[in-house]
Amino acid sequence: MPLPPAPTRRAALLHQDAFDHQAAPRSRRSTVPAEEPIESVSPAVAAQSSVAPESAPAKARARRPAPPQTAPQHAAPQAKPQPGARAEVPAPSAATPAPAAARPARERKKRGTGPKKLFVLDTNVLLHDPTSLFRFEEHDIYLPMIVLEELDGHKKGMTEVARNGRQVSRSLDALVATPGADIALGIALDSTGQRAAGGCLFFQTSGLDYQLPVGLPQGKADNQILGVVEGLRKQHPGREVVLVSKDINMRVKARALGLPAEDYQNDKALEDGDLLYSGVLPLPPDFWNRNGKSVESWQSGAHTFYRISGPIVPQLMINQFVYFEAPGEPSLFARVSEIRDKTAVLKTLKDYGHAKNAVWGVTTRNREQNFAVNLLMDPEVDFVTLAGTAGTGKTLMALATGLTQVLDDRRYTEIIMTRATVSVGEDIGFLPGTEEEKMGPWMGALDDNLEFLAKGDGGNAGEWGRAATNDLIRSRIKIKSMNFMRGRTFMNKFVIIDEAQNLTPKQMKTLITRAGPGTKIICMGNLAQIDTPYLTEGSSGLTFAVDRFKGWPHSGHITLARGERSRLADFASDVL
Repeated sequence: MPLPPAPTRRAALLHQDAFDHQAAPRSRRSTVPAEEPIESVSPAVAAQSSVAPESAPAKARARRPAPPQTAPQHAAPQAKPQPGARAEVPAPSAATPAPAAARPARERKKRGTGPKKLFVLDTNVLLHDPTSLFRFEEHDIYLPMIVLEELDGHKKGMTEVARNGRQVSRSLDALVATPGADIALGIALDSTGQRAAGGCLFFQTSGLDYQLPVGLPQGKADNQILGVVEGLRKQHPGREVVLVSKDINMRVKARALGLPAEDYQNDKALEDGDLLYSGVLPLPPDFWNRNGKSVESWQSGAHTFYRISGPIVPQLMINQFVYFEAPGEPSLFARVSEIRDKTAVLKTLKDYGHAKNAVWGVTTRNREQNFAVNLLMDPEVDFVTLAGTAGTGKTLMALATGLTQVLDDRRYTEIIMTRATVSVGEDIGFLPGTEEEKMGPWMGALDDNLEFLAKGDGGNAGEWGRAATNDLIRSRIKIKSMNFMRGRTFMNKFVIIDEAQNLTPKQMKTLITRAGPGTKIICMGNLAQIDTPYLTEGSSGLTFAVDRFKGWPHSGHITLARGERSRLADFASDVL
């Protein structure tokens, strides 16, 4: 019997309302009175705005919060959307077919209905995430003048921080240059097309009255920002003013002064690392008793397929692994190959733990390793992420499957391996030699695993056989630096990205988008060993990739839970 047709569950999520929402122009927001005015408008400017005739800038200001109390409230009349504007853009027909492999529609977060907050951003937030200006939903943003000064000081150079600084400057310039923009009344953050931002941007245009403790130096930038927060709270006691900073010490100082401070959370894919998608779901103990009569099964080649239904189907995702193990019951190890309406199709796996199915002389030792090798050997899976503690076999399995598919199956032309060059301790300085020679000290894990693989493959061929095997293996493995990946395209390559937990989401995107036709990318990492000082388990690029790719028909993820390196390494991972 042929393989069942492609899943259609993802396409069903794109309904007519979603097309209407995208096709219709967004109506202007009505005037919303601000909870507290922002004291950055001089009386002269407020007086001019109250007597100026109604013009295009005045109409544009109707989309912003009401001006401060020093200006009359009737200065900016409410603008109404043009009637019939929605009917001018015809919505696509409901019968229009949607692509079967489309990503599931993400639920859009509802905007809060409570009072707007005023967030004072620290410079490090803007340098960390250049799009942070548009990540605060309906709330307003306030930028002290010292923040603009620090941005100007960080814009030069070729580092990631310098690039982010220049991007923030360009975003601010685009907002200020918007027709009808008035810095005194606040600039609508959605005026450049950022629909997720519903608040306004305010700049510090005048001095604020505040008094900090004598022990804090007044000339330091951090203390000036703290003073701005204190001054805004005094001027607007009825409004919540919050400092947002990535600097832990600054948040501690703010709380010591009684000022509310928060970390920037929008860069985190997950709030808790324990919520990370594991790629494995155990079936309930009563699975066969409940579903045994309704399960359909058929054989196709070496695999058996099961079509199941019931309440467990909504919990499943494409390429997720399920297993059932119970004494006295038949075991099941399968992968979700299709989800259609209220049914799902499970496909049994190939047992790579058996010696006859060894991959380059390597057999799997536990359930999760077998799941991982099934993903690594599947040509239909283009992107694989492996997470696990030290000694779970991530690098060994990736290299063994890569060598088999490059040298034996001729599915890929070569293996390309790279990793984030982040030191555990002090840096040893510049390294001599070519690109591969410079990357040599970072590829100790590659050398160790290649030594094991070459020894296992040429163990009976003597010293000459092992040397020839080693030369053949190394001729098909290229070591590349991440610094020179921009603009490259890999075609028919088996790309291994090691230590991916040290990558930022932006760096991860840069590497994954290098994939050309016929390329497979494997990202490996241990989220418990992040060496980059500004990344956490929730904001790591590996976490970002796992969360964004789950459920895509051509990707898979496995969290390896059991170490197989040695009993010493397993015990150390648990107790240290």
